[in-house]
Amino acid sequence: MNGISLAPYLAELDRIPTLRWTGQVTEVAGLLIESRGPAAAIGDFCEIDTAGGRRIRAQVIGFRDGRVLSMPLEEIDGLQLGDAVSARSEEARVEVGPGLLGRVLDGFGKPMDGGPPIDAQDTYSLHGAPVSPLAREHITKPLATGIRAIDALLPCGLGQRVGIFGGSGVGKSTLLGSMARHNNADVTVIAMIGERNREVRGFLENELGPEGRARSVVVCATSERPAPLRVRACLVALAIAEYFRDQGANVLLVMDSVTRLAMAQREIGLAGGEPPSQKGYTPSVFHLLPKVLERAGNFQRGSITGFFTVLVEGDDFNEPICDAVRGILDGHFILSRNLAGQGHYPAIDILHSVSRLTSAIAAPRQQQDARRIREALAAYRDSEDLIQLGAYASGTNPVLDASIRLRPELLDFLRQSHTENTPLAETLARLETLAVRLDGGALVPAGRSG
Repeated sequence: MNGISLAPYLAELDRIPTLRWTGQVTEVAGLLIESRGPAAAIGDFCEIDTAGGRRIRAQVIGFRDGRVLSMPLEEIDGLQLGDAVSARSEEARVEVGPGLLGRVLDGFGKPMDGGPPIDAQDTYSLHGAPVSPLAREHITKPLATGIRAIDALLPCGLGQRVGIFGGSGVGKSTLLGSMARHNNADVTVIAMIGERNREVRGFLENELGPEGRARSVVVCATSERPAPLRVRACLVALAIAEYFRDQGANVLLVMDSVTRLAMAQREIGLAGGEPPSQKGYTPSVFHLLPKVLERAGNFQRGSITGFFTVLVEGDDFNEPICDAVRGILDGHFILSRNLAGQGHYPAIDILHSVSRLTSAIAAPRQQQDARRIREALAAYRDSEDLIQLGAYASGTNPVLDASIRLRPELLDFLRQSHTENTPLAETLARLETLAVRLDGGALVPAGRSG
């Protein structure tokens, strides 16, 4: 037919359901909608047509006494008994394509930045296909973040999953913004789950900046949005990251925060009748966490490196969500309130933080130098009270003597403005210089032996 391909149109016809299943609203209790029908599975999406002409999207979360239980993804003003409910199972997908770069999307995967519609080339499932553990590649290539404390002492690799743990106001979002702007990944996907409204624009303009935003996709569902939409925004971000991964890109996935994702799932579980367990969190929360966190990794065609923030309630690093997440991830950075109070940015507590893949990513010399820095920091921490009181006698401990002598230089190395980007080669050179000076030696100029 004049060279016109019918394949795209036939594919679209295959996605259109031949029969639209409908039901009726029978009860509304809080944010839980009970209906007689439609025929739908858990996780499917529905539309409720109200008598006033509104269309409310909802998600099926369970069943009770032969009725369908769903939670709305939008405000339910105007909802009445008897309103028609239609199943829309095909909406568990998101449109993807290169045009996503530089855009800000809502929990439905639609633009919220005032720009044109997304020029989609494909659709991806929100839930993804499970990947065999044997299909994952070893993590051996470093990811440069531009932050000296991380690149030198807590090196991360392409495909690694790292948690950033800290209480409120210790600089988690600022640290994420710096890494998103300065990293050497091809694409950055940022999921802002349960954030305050005022922080979204500030993060885009101040933390991420034009440079970082140009190669990023931001998915946002703020704190006042319904719980199912906050969970859906997380799944949308994961699907977009998997799309770019399948194009062969190295993707940095940044999620802020896993704790608010868990809180949203807790709301859904409690509304559906799940019994609360640890600190009120329902079993479905601990089922969701590994499903989300394990979708990052190093694969045959590309990689997804995950940085996930965890909001530590009451600075208790052993609370249930912290404990569960820490057991799944490949490393964790602890942000210290004491360091933040001293104006030390980034407020990473080096001695309580760990990257579990350091031996696979860092060269032996870097590992040795990093170990020397850690020894110096630990020696000072253990004797800090004596030093401050003037009770420590110089010469008693050579390691501590060197740590005290080079304390200003060590702190200068670990401190860094959120706008500063240090190349990896420069970071490693400064690390080596500090390690040699702690040993009381001197660097040998290039081309000479000593």
